[in-house]
Amino acid sequence: MSPVAMAFFRHLRQGVNRAGLPERKPLYSRAMTPFLKMHGLGNDFVVFDARNRTLSLTPERARAIADRRLGIGCDQVIVIVPASNGADAAMRIYNADGGEVESCGNAARCVVRLLIDESGKRKAQLETDGGLLSGIDTGGVISIDMGVPQFDWRAIPMANEVDTNAFSIEALASDAAAVSVGNPHCVLFVENAARAPVQVLGRAIEKHALFPERTNVEFVQVLSPDQLEMRVWERGVGQTRACGTGACAAMVAAHRRGLCGTRATVQLEGGSLTIEWAGGDAHIFMTGPTALSFRGEIDLEALS
Repeated sequence: MSPVAMAFFRHLRQGVNRAGLPERKPLYSRAMTPFLKMHGLGNDFVVFDARNRTLSLTPERARAIADRRLGIGCDQVIVIVPASNGADAAMRIYNADGGEVESCGNAARCVVRLLIDESGKRKAQLETDGGLLSGIDTGGVISIDMGVPQFDWRAIPMANEVDTNAFSIEALASDAAAVSVGNPHCVLFVENAARAPVQVLGRAIEKHALFPERTNVEFVQVLSPDQLEMRVWERGVGQTRACGTGACAAMVAAHRRGLCGTRATVQLEGGSLTIEWAGGDAHIFMTGPTALSFRGEIDLEALS
């Protein structure tokens, strides 16, 4: 046997397991944090469960996770934490830019889906900075009570008093509406949603001085009294395939103007949501699908 072969077999004998095979050190041994990748109509999320563990998530780490080339990739990072008001859980929401926001309808459906599957019940309550949300399983899809919409310019908020049912944004939009669905929305009614300049106008209106906390922007085409088509620019994210609170805002704004009834299907690039609102102080109900894409683990410390 050659000296090289003898050295090789000596190396193997130095570390073998009970089966007589060479022992291999793990490629990576640092503690990992589990996550779920979920989406609602293509509006996608990385979801962490921090109800029984400490999760060190900073805006910088949220941005790194959301990066579609260097991270996992998502529109929002979601953290499930213990509730403080008797709800089943609370949800914290980080946009792709790392900023924490009040509400996200598609994410709420995903988290309620997880809570319902975990408990075996048909209902779950979810605490958010935008308000308490209640969800129910309605035959495989999740329906969320999104609460009462707010139309007062101070509640949205806006920088100065306007008629939130119809106002102009200088040099950008001549006919806009505004509403809060736990977070701010600016709704633009357009003749053709597919051709609307979402990238250009969305970016400009999101950061317009009229919206001191920035805003989501919806481009809405009324197809019929119960059918709306919508494209959306999300605050802190950019153009997304769907937005649950945006669909609620679109239907509510259309109903206020008499353009749709109390129930409408909102067609988004990623699919459709059913929105119901009877007007006035009635609650908005949003119904749609959720999906689990995959499970994984991540080293959060490596993102520092």
